Amino acid sequence: MAEEAMRRVLVPFLMSEFCYDEFFLHFNLLHVACLKILISKLLGIGIIAGSLMVKLPQIFKIMRAQSVEGLSFSSVLLELLAITGTMTYSIANSFPFSSWGEALFLMLQTITIAFLIQHYSGQTLKGALFLVVYLALLSFLLSPLTPMAVVTLLQASNMPAVIFSRLIQAVSNYRNGHTGQLSAITVFLLFAGSLARIFTSVQETGDVLMALTYVVSSVCNGIIACQLLYYWNVTPSKAKMKKYN
Repeated sequence: MAEEAMRRVLVPFLMSEFCYDEFFLHFNLLHVACLKILISKLLGIGIIAGSLMVKLPQIFKIMRAQSVEGLSFSSVLLELLAITGTMTYSIANSFPFSSWGEALFLMLQTITIAFLIQHYSGQTLKGALFLVVYLALLSFLLSPLTPMAVVTLLQASNMPAVIFSRLIQAVSNYRNGHTGQLSAITVFLLFAGSLARIFTSVQETGDVLMALTYVVSSVCNGIIACQLLYYWNVTPSKAKMKKYN
């Protein structure tokens, strides 16, 4: 009974029937192919769990400061484009949820940040309109009316979108001489998550486009993470004083 219950829990969520037999019946715990699958699944679940709160520190930091200084709306929009592309492409190709699930939660948190940027810039109505338009476009992309070629093109646009979104933020940080309301926790979690996703994409989807997207994302997130470390002790007020001296 216990063995059957464990099988139902582990198969097919963490491993295949074959891998279950290798691990628990033949005690072949070093089966390389099965170990790769198991590690990939566990990483995927960990990334999804982390994504539930990865941008919450950023959201709370904005709301606590009631300021969006140092944040770029254009950068957030491009990041949202990349997240949306990954999510719609994965759903259209029926990829396992463990290989892309964080995109759903990152999308929800990113549109919240986009709205807050507009709200604290004195354009609440514009922010609300943005939410309505985005959700309408997302519904269309997820519907059967959208050709697969369009979804694939959207995923292909991820790489330039990620590059430009991070470059915009990096240039903004450099010009300001500080990272403003950027949350270190959020940036470092995104960097770690994109690195782990390179491995899980190769293992679970075998999709070169998905894997390349995460390689580019890791490099770009790494640049922002390096800037956070460089400007660690620099506040907006200190940067302004230095600028005028």
